[in-house]
Amino acid sequence: MSSYQFMLLKYMCKIIITICGFKSQVPFLTVYKMRELKWNYCSILLASFVVPPCFGRLNVLFLAADDMRPEIGAFLGEDFPSPVHPKIHTPNFDALAGRSLLLKRAYVQLPLCAPSRTSLLTGRRPDTTHVYTLREYWRNVSGNFTTLPQYFKQNGYESIGIGKIFHSYDASNYDDPISWSQPYFHGVENFEDWNVSWRSVPDSLLNDTPLRDEQLATRAIETLQNLADDVKANQTNFFLALGFRKPHLPFVFPESMLQYYPEDAISLPARPYASPDLPDIAWYDNAELFQHYGDVMAMNLTGDINETLPDQFVLDMRRAYHCAITWIDIQLGRVMTALDQLGLANTTIVSFFGDHGYHLGEHGQWGKLSNFELANHAPMMIHLPGLTDDGIQTRQLTEFVDLFPTLVEAAGIEHIPLCPDNSVDVELCHEGTSLLPLIQEPNKPVRKAAFSQTPRNHDVMGYTIRTDQYRYTEWVQFTSAPDFTPDWTNVLGTELYDHHNDPDEYYNRAGDQEYSEQKTSLRKVLHQGWRHAIHELTEPAQIVG
Repeated sequence: MSSYQFMLLKYMCKIIITICGFKSQVPFLTVYKMRELKWNYCSILLASFVVPPCFGRLNVLFLAADDMRPEIGAFLGEDFPSPVHPKIHTPNFDALAGRSLLLKRAYVQLPLCAPSRTSLLTGRRPDTTHVYTLREYWRNVSGNFTTLPQYFKQNGYESIGIGKIFHSYDASNYDDPISWSQPYFHGVENFEDWNVSWRSVPDSLLNDTPLRDEQLATRAIETLQNLADDVKANQTNFFLALGFRKPHLPFVFPESMLQYYPEDAISLPARPYASPDLPDIAWYDNAELFQHYGDVMAMNLTGDINETLPDQFVLDMRRAYHCAITWIDIQLGRVMTALDQLGLANTTIVSFFGDHGYHLGEHGQWGKLSNFELANHAPMMIHLPGLTDDGIQTRQLTEFVDLFPTLVEAAGIEHIPLCPDNSVDVELCHEGTSLLPLIQEPNKPVRKAAFSQTPRNHDVMGYTIRTDQYRYTEWVQFTSAPDFTPDWTNVLGTELYDHHNDPDEYYNRAGDQEYSEQKTSLRKVLHQGWRHAIHELTEPAQIVG
């Protein structure tokens, strides 16, 4: 039996012991003796005699937040997004992280809501989904790819969507209806509009008119209450997806959140200007903030490089962002408390991710559409009851496409194969790797590099990789439909940042002779692509196709 198979068996047995109360009188559950048993024999024993009468399959509580960089207490240290920050108040995120596999260096495939969520929910990368903006629906522009909630639904789960999971509207044909078992719930906007970019709402006004994230959390709690009896009677399983809308613009939150972030605790960004060697094509014009909210539009900003906002406004915005995160932390706490009080915690996998990172004035940027670390590094954690209860942290490079195969494997559903090079006609496959081995070996490398990309001007794509030490980016000419391919010979800009000496990614070393060997090596990794970067890319099932 391999160490990985042993880890999975140990996981199953710990769950059985927790739920059924089995003790040492069940001899084949003794961890010490597990290695002496044949894997297939043990699996048959578990599947045939123990699992069905005991508890069935694990449920999934699938949590997400919008535009949330890893600005929570659990990430404090070298993986925190900013060197200057107030004391972060996120007790519920920190508690969940302390019982989870905390993926401290997880990277999105494209730092924009629709492409990032589409990649995570289909397990495929943007050059496969062909989703690069907020407008494309993968089933129309690429293939009829099975989604994560759809796959759980196909396997008998009650699949329920609340809040923002897919990017709605055109990008998912309004939340991809085929993925869900029940009518979708969005809640309603209160105290949010396009007039201001942030607002603190007096708590007294929220008693009868709650903010949307409170509505979403309440609906999730009610859903868990409605499911609890049938779940505990092994009559159903659930895949419950809850997507918080904050801290997306406008940063709206209860006024009481301000107490956690005094004005004198807020600082301006350490690097408020772009690198002097930043390629022109790499600059994002801050359109989301500058062109949509009345208070910012009144400043008549152009979006030109290094055009900055007034210092006081920057301070206010950074404070408001922190407050919005603390607000959803409170809502997370409500849901997790309900899960425990209903007796569902021991049979429920809990995953959380923020759909991409975010700039709060660093590099002179606001928003997410860049190839910097701040835009592509996002929080992700996975709680597996009985296995990660003591908390496991890893700094190995992981990607958002890894979550689909990881959750499926953890829940005990049929394994999903790796996609072939051209998977447009393959409904079910993935382009990542399961992260379950990190539970047993959190320091074992998963891949040489994490891959992300960002479009510019419809015919340019910035491809970037993050290795243990470097970020390397090439902005190249890109051919859209029907080819969707980069032209590596037509490079419009190159970036290279050394994180050992420059964690803020301010000094572009792409033109430095002393980094020429590193640049050549990184360029090779980028051009070879993600398949060559994943270590030990072998899976129990063969690649389909």
